[in-house]
Amino acid sequence: MQHESRGPSQRQLRVGELIRRTLSDVLIRGEIHDPDLNRMSITVGEVRISPDLRIATAYVLPLGGRGRDEALAALRRNRNELRRAVSKEVTLKFSPEIKFAIDETFDRLDDTRRLFEQEDVRRDLDRPEEE
Repeated sequence: MQHESRGPSQRQLRVGELIRRTLSDVLIRGEIHDPDLNRMSITVGEVRISPDLRIATAYVLPLGGRGRDEALAALRRNRNELRRAVSKEVTLKFSPEIKFAIDETFDRLDDTRRLFEQEDVRRDLDRPEEE
């Protein structure tokens, strides 16, 4: 019997959002002992957490989208300290391992916007629906 692939549970969504907010606050306050990281302004767009709540993937983007590799390197270099800072404020049975990835949402939005600006796409969208 195959079961349908479902999205994240309410608990995963709740814990992911709690970790996202906490991680954002920690980065904004500059609580990590790394001057390179503290100089960067990094947005945490989303945190997805595994069903067992042991692995959290934080989707991040440096302000303006520049310096992505440096931001990822700094976050990964400080992941243990970030994990400790998050676990101090988020009460869970296990402190999840935090992984970092670039948030591609804005790139996809830009691509979609460019697509809608193409003449042939606009022409198709402006065409009245046929009955």
